[in-house]
Amino acid sequence: MKARMTRAAAAMLAMAAALATGLAASHSAQADEAPTGKPIQLALIEGMSGPFADAGAAVERNLRFGVERVNARGGVTLGDGRHPLELVVLDSKGSTEAALVQLRAAQDRHIGYVMQGNSSAVAAALVTAIDRQNAREPDNRELFLNYSADDPALTNANCSFWHFRFDAHAGMRMDALADVIEADKSVKKVYLLNQDYSFGHDVSTLARAALAKDRPDIAVVGDEFHPIGRVKDFAPYIAKIRAAGADAVITGNWGNDLTLLVKAAREQGLDTKFYTFYGNSLGAPAALGDAGVKRVIAVADWHPNAGGAASDAWYKAFRARYPAAQDDYPVLRMSMMVEMLAQAMTKAGTADPVAVAKALEDLHFQGDESGFHPMWMRADDHQAIQPLYVMQMDKQGTAGVRYDNEGSGYGFRTMLALPAQRTVPATSCKMKRP
Repeated sequence: MKARMTRAAAAMLAMAAALATGLAASHSAQADEAPTGKPIQLALIEGMSGPFADAGAAVERNLRFGVERVNARGGVTLGDGRHPLELVVLDSKGSTEAALVQLRAAQDRHIGYVMQGNSSAVAAALVTAIDRQNAREPDNRELFLNYSADDPALTNANCSFWHFRFDAHAGMRMDALADVIEADKSVKKVYLLNQDYSFGHDVSTLARAALAKDRPDIAVVGDEFHPIGRVKDFAPYIAKIRAAGADAVITGNWGNDLTLLVKAAREQGLDTKFYTFYGNSLGAPAALGDAGVKRVIAVADWHPNAGGAASDAWYKAFRARYPAAQDDYPVLRMSMMVEMLAQAMTKAGTADPVAVAKALEDLHFQGDESGFHPMWMRADDHQAIQPLYVMQMDKQGTAGVRYDNEGSGYGFRTMLALPAQRTVPATSCKMKRP
């Protein structure tokens, strides 16, 4: 098994914490001067209605949290003074066609920053449309800030100067999961179940490659795709998994497609491990209950039990802003994306998308004012590099599980902590710059 590097991760966080005092002082000074300039609008194009509306609402909460924190410190400093950020929410209804309509609306309003993530298929369409827009109207250019669309092609063969990804892509996540699967000798048969679109197919392909490399003794006993957002009852899929004799399921499912899948597993008493990309996401722990204890493994850039005073402080601030149990789904990278954008604007001294894009390239960021979660934006392909955690579901109060998810009584403990330098992927990007 690859080295876990937990000491390196701790050292990295300690180094970041050492910078916290200077960062906090800088931010405190900014807070003395309120932003007075015209707001800089950020367009969120996401499914705020439809089958994944709950995921869209969670994104809005996380981005709004980041925007509010930047504004509380004085906004961004440009050549003409301080400006607040303003979140503009545009409902794509989870549809690629509707997302493109909303993109046109953002362009008509001359909004220079577009954010989206809940669907790699939508993200790919937006990248293409923004590329064309920016070539056609150089005075009305946009940057695309991607917080969750994990198709590796977006920072490889289909990379764009106008696109920045702040999430680990599917290959990076699968590599982290593979480290844990490699050590889990109880797994002999694996069933692959994924959503039938680009990301789901990526997960299947990457899982097969990782298993062939790290655990060639594991048999893939199923490799199936289901319609995205349209399956209401996953019982037939659970029956197939049971019949195949699978010890584990690998899935990239998210949103209701994950929640309904794990509910069906619980209802049918399926005693199988789930290696997931989003098993810690909205509703999943509560849906599984005791059936998920020690059986659900997930991978993410951060989770509430990652540990450390700075991490705890950030999480408590989020919970203070959104105290309702059902809103307890903090996604650190979304807040950090807003922080990095603000830092790039201040560095550029302008909100011009071209200048900000150049400032984002190779930007090294030590986290928010508490100085944790170091990230950097690789210039070669505009892929963010950051720590990754593989975690296991268990009851709140057990070792390593201080916080639960959404008041469910279940949370996650860290199984493997990978520092940022251990997550760096290869890239085939041949970027064309303006």
